[in-house]
Amino acid sequence: MLVHSRTGRAASWALFAVLFVPLFAVPLLVILAASFSTHWSGAFPSGPTAGHYTAAVRGESLQALTTSLVTAAAASALALTLGTWAALAAAALRGRGRRLLDALFVLPLAVPSVVVGLAVLVAFSRPPILLNGTRWIVILAHTVLVTAFAHQSVSAAIRRLDPMYEQAAAGLGARPWYVLLRVKLPLLLPSLGAAAGLCFALSMGELSATMMLYPPDWMPLPVLVFTATDRGSLFTGSALAVVLMATTLLVLLAVSRIRTKATYR
Repeated sequence: MLVHSRTGRAASWALFAVLFVPLFAVPLLVILAASFSTHWSGAFPSGPTAGHYTAAVRGESLQALTTSLVTAAAASALALTLGTWAALAAAALRGRGRRLLDALFVLPLAVPSVVVGLAVLVAFSRPPILLNGTRWIVILAHTVLVTAFAHQSVSAAIRRLDPMYEQAAAGLGARPWYVLLRVKLPLLLPSLGAAAGLCFALSMGELSATMMLYPPDWMPLPVLVFTATDRGSLFTGSALAVVLMATTLLVLLAVSRIRTKATYR
């Protein structure tokens, strides 16, 4: 909404501050403050220390962070590949076929993630495809959960593409695969970057399905955060949560920078 008067802009900023600060900023600031504290004093954490971060970047915590990064990167790559393929295939279909394909890829969004985790656990706990107890079942579950977002993002971008580019390339004799690789996909790069960043962020924070599936040697960082807080280690859990947020934010900023460069190519 565009506000042109000074009073209107001031009111808009005031409303934004009233809504944003209590709902978003304060909880995150409390976690940040707790990560540098040793105990609570009244309503606020106190006892400044950086010791929680020393434990959060070594040993089990570092391994959990690495596990989350590998899982998120693998799931994002698979989801982006599958989602893009499905979006391109759906764009070539008409009517019921397109609706059926879209519904199939959006289905994981219609159920809680814990249901997806249970479905993956039941489906891949027996031969011929036995993944239970391995890292691959976690990566598979994350892929299933985030593919819908990749599919929706790329589908929306395909609908906005001007078909004249493809028609011009085809009119000049370009084969379909050449049009796809050299015309359509380059035009979709900004949307692909946005979809990759979204999939990565969602995978980094996924907990419900992961709790049902992770083996002892493949524990992502959100599980470690939950475990620490469940044991009563609130300040250690806060430090781990800050590390998780900071890492995710850095990756998203890097993806955003790459996407911006792709936009102005």
